Order: sequence, then C-alpha cells, then structure tokens
Amino acid sequence: MTKTIPAQTPIAIIGTGFSGLGMGIKLKEAGFTDFVILEQSDDVGGTWHENHYPGCACDVQSALYSFSFEQNPNWSRMFAQQKEIKAYLKACAEKYGLMAHIRLNTHVAGARFNEAGQSWTIETVDGPSLWQYMKKRGLNPGDQLDRSDTELPEFQQFESSIVVSGMGGLSTPAYPNIKGLETFTGKSFHSQDWDHDYDLKGKRVAVIGTGASAIQFVPEVAKGAVRLDLYQRTPPWIMPKPDRSITPVERALFRRVPQTLNVLRNSIYWMLEARVLGFVINPRILKLGELQARRHIRSQIRDPELRRKVTPDFDFGCKRVLISNNYYPALTQDNVNVLTDGVQEVRGNIIVDSKGVEREVDCIIYGTGFKAQDPIPRGVVYGRKGLDLLDAWKDGAEAYKGTTVSGFPNFFMLMGPNTGLGHSSMVYMIESQVQYVLDAIRKMKRKGWQSVEVKAEAQSRYNASVHARLGDSVWQTGGCKSWYVNENGRNTTLWPGFTWQFRQQTRSFDAAVYRCMPGHDRAKASTGIMAAGSEQGKATVPA
Repeated sequence: MTKTIPAQTPIAIIGTGFSGLGMGIKLKEAGFTDFVILEQSDDVGGTWHENHYPGCACDVQSALYSFSFEQNPNWSRMFAQQKEIKAYLKACAEKYGLMAHIRLNTHVAGARFNEAGQSWTIETVDGPSLWQYMKKRGLNPGDQLDRSDTELPEFQQFESSIVVSGMGGLSTPAYPNIKGLETFTGKSFHSQDWDHDYDLKGKRVAVIGTGASAIQFVPEVAKGAVRLDLYQRTPPWIMPKPDRSITPVERALFRRVPQTLNVLRNSIYWMLEARVLGFVINPRILKLGELQARRHIRSQIRDPELRRKVTPDFDFGCKRVLISNNYYPALTQDNVNVLTDGVQEVRGNIIVDSKGVEREVDCIIYGTGFKAQDPIPRGVVYGRKGLDLLDAWKDGAEAYKGTTVSGFPNFFMLMGPNTGLGHSSMVYMIESQVQYVLDAIRKMKRKGWQSVEVKAEAQSRYNASVHARLGDSVWQTGGCKSWYVNENGRNTTLWPGFTWQFRQQTRSFDAAVYRCMPGHDRAKASTGIMAAGSEQGKATVPA
C-alpha cells in the first residue's frame, strides 16, 4: 500500500536512482529530515531498476560507479551487471534510512510554481493505475495525457518549498517513426520495458537500433532466436571491454584494508580523466583509440562485407564509444543478419526495407535509446507565469551549472543539461551537484530565504562559456549525428572538461548570481524549509 504524502512537505525529490538517493542521504546527514522521495516504479534503483534486459551492465568500472562515501568491496566483476548495481542502491537506501521517505508507485504528473507562496504544487498519480490506463490507450511514456478523459486515474496534490529532480536524461524511451508500426501483429517492446515472459527461443526477431543497450542484449537474443535481423542505421565505435571477475582474495583485501579499494578507485578515476585530452582539447589524440577499435573489428570479424558494415565513417568519439567483447562475434553467427537499408514500413508481421525487401518476423525489439534532448516531458514542470520548462528550452535545454533554470525558483536538477560525460562516471558529477544543492538549502535556512532563482544573465553567460569550450570538441567536429546534439546543432548533453573542474564550480552555492527572496517574516518562513533541518547536522563533502 502506497504511503500518503503530507499536504505540506518542505523538500520533494523525484527519483530513486543515484541522484535521488544521494540527495536524500546527504540531506539526512545535514539534519534535514522532512522530505519525501517520489518513485514511479515499484522499487528503488532508477535506471538500474527500469532497465533489466538480458546482458544489462555498466560500462564504467564498478569501483568508480558507486558513491564515494559508500564504496562497495564486494563487487563481483570489474564492470557490474544490472542486478548487482540495483542491489547496491537498495542497500544504500536501507542503510541510510531512506525507505521511510520513499513513496513507491508514485508517478509525478506535474509540478507548478506558485508565485504567491513561492512554493511548488506537485501532482501525483498511482503508477500501476496510470500504466494500465496508458497501455489501454496505446500511449508510451512521455506522451501527453488527456485530462478530460474520465477513465484517467485520480490525481493527488501536495505543496513543497523545494523540488529536486533526479529524473535522469536517459529515462524517457524513444521509439522510431516508421510507417505502419502500430499495425504490427507480433510482439514488440522497448529494451527498457523488456518482456521476460515472452520466450524468444525459436522466434524470428527484428532488432531496430544499435545503441549502447542493443550492444549488450543482441548477443543474448542471438543465442535463442532462429533468426535475428539487426536493423542498423549507424554503426558505433566499439572497444574491447577490460572486464573480469574480482577474485575472493581481492574482495577480502578490499574489506579488510579499505584503503586498497580507494587506491583502485582513484587510479581508475585518473585513467578515465585522461580521455578528456582527446575528446575536448586535441581530438587528434583519439586516432589512437580508433586504431584499437579497428583492430578489434579485424580480430573478431573475418568477413570483409560485415567488417565494412560495422565500421563507422565518422571520427572516433563523435558518438558514444561502446565496449563489448561479445557483440561482434554474435554478428558473425549464421542466424544473424546485419541490415543497413533501413526500415521503410511495417505491414502486419512483415518489415519492408528501403529497397522493398520483405521479411516476416515474430517480434520487434526497439534498441532505439531515449529522448535525451527532452529529459523532462512537456506538460510536467511549470515555472513562473505558467511557463512550461520545454518552452523555456525552445532553443535547447540549458541550466546554470546544469542545476538551476531561470524562471524556475527552488527547482534543482541533478544530471541536468551539459552534465553528461563521454569518458567517466556520472556518479562523480551527481555527488558534485548534490553538494551544490545541499549548500543552497542550508543557506536558504540560515538566511531566511523563501526562494532562490538564478538570474537569466548569469545562466546565459555560463552556457555561452560551456558551448564555446564545446566548439572544438570531437562531438561537434567529428562528422556524426548523435543524441548529444539537438536539431539546432547545439550540444545540450555533455560537460566539456575534466570532472574535477565541475566539482570546483559546484563546491559552494554562489548566491550572488541568484535572486534570493526573503520570507514574508521569519516566523512564517520557519514553517517551510527553515524547519526542515538542524544546524547540528553537517554534510560531508564527497571525496
């Protein structure tokens, strides 16, 4: 049974991935105990709960892809798989007492800023009821809801002084725009919504897309499918995956001498940071990576025609570089066809390519990724004067330090625009932002501010500097079209530098570039965020 949410809740956090849980943990450490964490799914974990397709694993080493304050000596592999990462996050939620704050099966349908009270009205709906309704209506996540529909589940509301969004940029599935797709008579699902009850053994399977998820699940699907048609639009660069089991002796050493795990973590961190030299500073350095990727193709694929199909025609690093040891071997199997002519339309259970070739299939799996350019769907977040966040982002998503947006007071984003990485662990960036948001909340309490809003000119200056640094990066000059860049050619996704530079920027809340509105009086202010924490609690700065 879903727990109720108090009508007045000082702080509302959305999501229980690394962002939401990290924010909750640090709030509690700082003495702020009156907050709620909203989760639309039936368990914690964020993307590591939502994505459970066969072969799902992290592409950053486990030792670094974890909280700095809660390092795990028990990882079984250098690159942890989905179940292990989800278990780690669940253990963190339980250890730090967050389960009492979490409301599962609670979908955030909207958040609207009230200028009179300088607070947010948050609208929620029961998740399972909503998914059942959407399935009945043929709607996908992120689609607009018809509020006049009498069958739409009932919505609930509560007020919050502060909203912290932990909704990741890769959370809304993207589906291809293909003629007749809705008429398909077989089974179909997105990689994020994997149907484990559907047995792929002996089936004719079509996979559309060759992104990071497909690279992991295609080898698993190929094991059982009688035929696998892989529709590839653009091949990715793929490097060997330096994965291995972590031995019992190593795990015992990490447990008994934690400093050894910290040494491993730091060595991985600085090794990955070196990649920035190629991505941003001098893309010519990436030629070394391209040579290794080409050797990887040659060593695993003998057929010249298949080699040609899977070799990219753009610079190494322009798109996300993937890692795999079993993807190329899977493509060489007799039951796998790599098709590069695209999909023209679907007729019943037949897929027709651009050359008119027809292929009957039993199942379509979408490996088409996520709506990275629209991380928050339209109609969800409304700021001053009812401005939809997507209208504020009409030229592309942007925020000050990837965290705050002018016109949206007391609204903080974790993993916001231009905080993504092409080289290292997002957990490091998340911890940096958590520290920034926490310092803002502590200063609001200490100064008696009812709201804080970044000034438009500060946001513009900051983003101008970010995009100036992105201009010569491989993501802009590498000759590819990627989800990093929007339709206007603007990279709204990636951070153009070393992660330690971002941490320096977010170490403390710079109130001088914000409009900080005091409460109407200190007594009234104490009923909101001011009463949510105690001066005794001090946050630890992530290492």
